[in-house]
Amino acid sequence: MNDFSLIDRIVCAAAQAWSEDGEVLATGIGVVPRLAASLCMASTNPDLMMTDSEAWLVSEPVPLGPRGDYQLQRETWMGFSRIFDNVWSGKRHAMVGPTQVDRFGQANISMVGADYRRPKVQMLGVRGFPGNSISHANSFFIPQHSPKVFVAGEVDMVASIGYNPARLPRGYSFDEIDLRRIVTNLCVLDFGGPQRQMRIVSLHPGVSAQQVQEATGFPLHIPDAIPETPAPTAAQLELLARLDPHQLRASALGA
Repeated sequence: MNDFSLIDRIVCAAAQAWSEDGEVLATGIGVVPRLAASLCMASTNPDLMMTDSEAWLVSEPVPLGPRGDYQLQRETWMGFSRIFDNVWSGKRHAMVGPTQVDRFGQANISMVGADYRRPKVQMLGVRGFPGNSISHANSFFIPQHSPKVFVAGEVDMVASIGYNPARLPRGYSFDEIDLRRIVTNLCVLDFGGPQRQMRIVSLHPGVSAQQVQEATGFPLHIPDAIPETPAPTAAQLELLARLDPHQLRASALGA
């Protein structure tokens, strides 16, 4: 199985977010994050915990889409009360898809516009972002890397914590904030630059660091040598075919 698409490469790169986490609850919001967590559980981190997205902890990742004759491999009940136990104890790593991200890693899923009382676009509201972001690790998936997403100033509504000294809660330190990996249609990023500056970790084929910088509304840390995002292995492609039998990931990057 040597044929693969950009989205396959992206899913495999996103799966690395959980590879060294050990036994934590992986929560992937959306097709790519969910599939990436599933791939990680089925390959590099078998200790990873996942649910069926309803109420059961499963012993193997559940395929995306209609399940047909597939039977859930249930381990135990995992209702909201137990989910929250994992959240508050820090034994969770979520990958989410914010509408905006700023240079501090602050994310926005709430609204777009200068005045939150009269937004241009109303979205979900902050939901569980504030509590999640201060309690456990978080990573992001961005399907369309652009200055509209990676904004020049602060995000229009700060829905989750980032490395912003002006908004650091009393008694908190940056060491208690755990932002891991950002995977986009152009590259992989993290916060490993000086003073936790957002850094390019790898570039997808045919993409230059300059292109990534031009698509970002703030300065990035650009290392002297940047590797190419690894291609999927044959084993990973076989797992993706089993975990996403309906090819739901094919439309994940949009137009």
